[in-house]
Amino acid sequence: MNINFTKNRAFFTLFLITLLFLFGRCSSDNENRVQEEKEEEENIETLPPDKQGMESDSQELAENIVLGWNAGNSLEVPLSNGGETGWGNPKISKDLITAVKKAGFNAIRIPCAWNSYLEEGSEYRIRTSWMERVKEVVDYCIENDMYVILNSHWDGGWLENNPTYSQQAIVVKKQKAIWKQIATAFNDYDERLLFAGTNEVHVSNVYTAPTKENNEVLQSYNQAFVDAVRETGGKNTYRHLIVQTYNTNIQFGIDYLTMPSDPTPNRLFVEVHYYDPYDFALNENSDIYFWGKPYSQYGKTDSWGQEDFLEEIFAKVKQQFTDKGYPVILGEYGAIRRLSLKENTQENHLKSRAYYLSKVTEIAKKNGLVPFYWDNGHAGDNGLALFNRSDATLVDKQAIDALLEGAK
Repeated sequence: MNINFTKNRAFFTLFLITLLFLFGRCSSDNENRVQEEKEEEENIETLPPDKQGMESDSQELAENIVLGWNAGNSLEVPLSNGGETGWGNPKISKDLITAVKKAGFNAIRIPCAWNSYLEEGSEYRIRTSWMERVKEVVDYCIENDMYVILNSHWDGGWLENNPTYSQQAIVVKKQKAIWKQIATAFNDYDERLLFAGTNEVHVSNVYTAPTKENNEVLQSYNQAFVDAVRETGGKNTYRHLIVQTYNTNIQFGIDYLTMPSDPTPNRLFVEVHYYDPYDFALNENSDIYFWGKPYSQYGKTDSWGQEDFLEEIFAKVKQQFTDKGYPVILGEYGAIRRLSLKENTQENHLKSRAYYLSKVTEIAKKNGLVPFYWDNGHAGDNGLALFNRSDATLVDKQAIDALLEGAK
């Protein structure tokens, strides 16, 4: 075989030069993109304070919210899981939000993903198309004259599962960059729009009390959120902001939460969640189908988490936060609807569940907590849906009536 080494050497030299050029160009493009993002973040305009439409303090605003509903398992679904419809729900429609308002709710909590909707190759830039979609859903609520809580939800756990020193600097930087963009995009919305910076922060699969490290890092995430929003100025100078206890646990909040520093007085809320007792409220494998004294005659109830516990724990919340000027959002609560029980057991379970929903709502309101029922869109066995999201009809009037009764 006759090989022309001179010709081949020239070819390989040219090939190597081309590779180095392309690599250098890609590297340069990435560096330019990062620099552009940094400049965009630094150049976000701080608007002069604008109090028009933002006059209510946190206590006054809390009193205006009668009853809230969660649009769960929709906008918080990570893009890698299929996005808004990836967990089985249809896209949120204006008809659905109108039906929620008509049913008696005047506030909606929108769990939302952000990290998985960053532009490809970007560190922090939220996709314009996603911001527009979130705005569309928020507008459905505002057009129905409803209050809205827009949060940063699980989204793969980038923040939620990292209350650790090793991830703190990275997460704080991203937390501030994301919330500056959100705050800027929604700056002209009035006080009916509230922001919540985190959701259920905890070390993955560890549900015990936070360590000193866990608690310090969570509180740095809360502070980064408040700082980012306030730095945008305008109506966000007075925007009502919601910070969570560790893993949204009530007792952990009482024991460990320190409120972030805020240059604007009387504009902070605390958020907790309540699914107690777990075996009744959420455990699909449990044989505890009943809750409350009136229903213990029909079968097993849990040994804890009954009416007396509910009264006690919500009274502690009032003493620790509400009485000190920090209203509390009960951001999630509910109990699964078991539909595969025997006839009499089924009927009494549903009555007991309605009693639970009514009592939690009632005692929450009595102690200054603002209740938001968790609806995951699933209307079948062990579901939590109140509405059929496809046609905007009611699927659990019994539960809706119980919630409204408790909210009176």
